[in-house]
Amino acid sequence: MSKTVYLGMTGDIIHPGIINIINEGAKHGDLIVGLLTDSAIVSHKRLPYLTYEQRKQVVENLKGVSKVVPQEDWSYVPNLKKLKPDFIIHGDDWKSNYLSKIRDDVFDVMKEWNGQVIEIPYTKGINSSALVENANTIGTTPEIRLKSLRRLIAAKKTVRIMEAHSGLSGLIIENAAVEKEDGIHRFDGMWSSSLTDSTNKGKPDIEAVDLTTRLQDLTDILECTTKPIIYDGDTGGITEHFVFTVRTLERNGISAVIIEDKAGLKKNSLFGTEVKQELEDEQEFCRKISEGKKAQITKDFMIIARVEELIAGRSIEEALKRAFASVRAGADGIMIHSRDKSGQDIKTFCEKFRAEYKNVPIVLVPTSYNQFTENELASWGANVVIYANHMLRAAYPAMKNCAETILKAERSLEVDQMCMSIKSILELIPGTK
Repeated sequence: MSKTVYLGMTGDIIHPGIINIINEGAKHGDLIVGLLTDSAIVSHKRLPYLTYEQRKQVVENLKGVSKVVPQEDWSYVPNLKKLKPDFIIHGDDWKSNYLSKIRDDVFDVMKEWNGQVIEIPYTKGINSSALVENANTIGTTPEIRLKSLRRLIAAKKTVRIMEAHSGLSGLIIENAAVEKEDGIHRFDGMWSSSLTDSTNKGKPDIEAVDLTTRLQDLTDILECTTKPIIYDGDTGGITEHFVFTVRTLERNGISAVIIEDKAGLKKNSLFGTEVKQELEDEQEFCRKISEGKKAQITKDFMIIARVEELIAGRSIEEALKRAFASVRAGADGIMIHSRDKSGQDIKTFCEKFRAEYKNVPIVLVPTSYNQFTENELASWGANVVIYANHMLRAAYPAMKNCAETILKAERSLEVDQMCMSIKSILELIPGTK
C-alpha cells in the first residue's frame, strides 16, 4: 500500500516555492493537499482572490497532486487526525513565523501513529506576502469585488465594515491591520454612507446628493481599493429610479445596496425622539425590493432592507412584520436600526428574527449601542457590523485642531506632531513608491 503525504495550502497564488514543495512531497508517496476553505483563511488572512472551487480546480490539476480535500480549520491537526498520513510536509519557515504554535501541535499529533514531519528549506526569493501586496497594487475587477461580500458572509462569523468617504479613507481601510491572539484583524469592506458623503460636500443629508454625483466620489474609492463596498441607498427613491440604481451599482462592482422604509422628507434619527419619521407603505416598499431584484443581472448583488420601525417609535413586533415581508419580497438581508442605547430592542429583534430565518444576514450599525463587541453582536445573530461614520467624525476634529493651532501660532511648526509626513502620504498611494 502506497504511503500518504499531507500538505496544507491556500492555493490562491501558485509560485515556484509551492511547486517545489509539491514535487518534494510526491517523492514520498501519494500527495494529499488539504486546501484551506475561505472560512479557515479569513480570520488570519484576507479573503483569497479565487473561490475555494476555483482554487481546487487549479491545485488538483498540478502535477504530483493525488487528491484535494478541504481543510476547514486554520490548524492542520483536525485533518491529520482524520487522515492519519504517513508524512506531513511543510517549509521550514514555520519554525519562526506565526505558524510556530501549529508546528508544535503537528509534531505532537503525528507521534500518535508514528508519522513523520518533513521540513524542506523555504524557497529563497519567494515572499508570499509581497506577492499578495503586488496583486493589491494591480487592483481587482468589478466581478471579483461584487462577489466578495457574499463569500465573506458565508465564511466569517462577523463581517467588519468601515465607512469610507474618499479615496484616501478607502486606502486606510484597505490597509489597516492589527495583530491579535486569534489572528490579524482587518476591515472586510467599506460603507458608502449618504450622511458622510453629503457632509463631506458641506450639504445636508436629505438625499440632495444624487446617484450620479455620489458615483463620482465612489469611483475614487473603487480605483484605489479592492474590498467590497456596501452602498447607502437612502430610500432608493421611486421604484423606477431604484431599478436604475441597482443596475448602475451592480455594473460598477458594488456588492450591496441598503434601502430604508422611510417616506417623506428624510429626518436623521440622531436628533432624538421628538423627530417623527414617516414610514413607506409596506406593499410599496416590498414592490421596490422585488423590482430591484428583477433588475439585477447577477446572483451576487445584494439588496438589504433597512427596517426603521424602531426609530419611528413602533414595536418590535411591527419591525419584525416589516422585516419578514421584506425577505418574502426578495431582500437578501435585513438592517435593523434603533436609537436605544441599551441595545436590548436590537437584541430581542435579532433573536426573534433568527428564530424565523436561520440564514438571512442581519446587518447592525451599533453607533448608539457601541458598548457591545463584535462577538457579542454575533451572538445575537448579526452577520455584518457597520461602523457608519467614524472616519469622517475622526477627521473633522483633527483638521479643526490643526487649523486653529496654525491661527494661534501664526506658523505651522506647532502642528508638525499632528500631521503625517508628505513622504508617508505618498507611500500610501499605490504606484508612487
